[in-house]
Amino acid sequence: MTGPVARGQAKEKAARVRLFLTDVDGVLTDGGIILDAAGVETKRFHVRDGHGIKMLQRSGVAVGIVTGRTSEVVAIRARELGIGIVRQGVYDKTSAWREILSETGIPAEDTAYVGDDIVDLPLLRAVGFSAAPSDAEPYVLEAVDYVSARAGGNGAVREIVEFLLRANGSWSAVAAKYFPPGATG
Repeated sequence: MTGPVARGQAKEKAARVRLFLTDVDGVLTDGGIILDAAGVETKRFHVRDGHGIKMLQRSGVAVGIVTGRTSEVVAIRARELGIGIVRQGVYDKTSAWREILSETGIPAEDTAYVGDDIVDLPLLRAVGFSAAPSDAEPYVLEAVDYVSARAGGNGAVREIVEFLLRANGSWSAVAAKYFPPGATG
């Protein structure tokens, strides 16, 4: 893909988002897993994605992780970013999402999920706004409201966050903190 793809009512759906959930492997990372000789797992996260998550949090949107694997690296990254909603080792992501909705009181139509593979499809179809990185599986790319121009682990989440912030009208306020008075971004 050469540019982002926003389908149908993507902007309108994105404007409603109050809860942003994301997968990890293939979304916040490139999907690769590195194991050292001692069996210690490491992952590579892109700083832009982390910054995007912080911008989203500052705008008042709750952020969470729903992922199929369990990894201490993910728990550490979530703590670094102040992400309080973390569900790891989840096979049925839609059930985990329903539990999160019950805990937060946020309506289903006001939620977003970013995923990249077949295990994500049921949740991508259930949320109010769905998105995927450009290198997601083809059937995922066809199912979502928004396809990032960027690949997983390479700023896709940051791009999706900016789309959400522009859609809900809070981009200018969030961006203003980075510029001197009178300058715009």
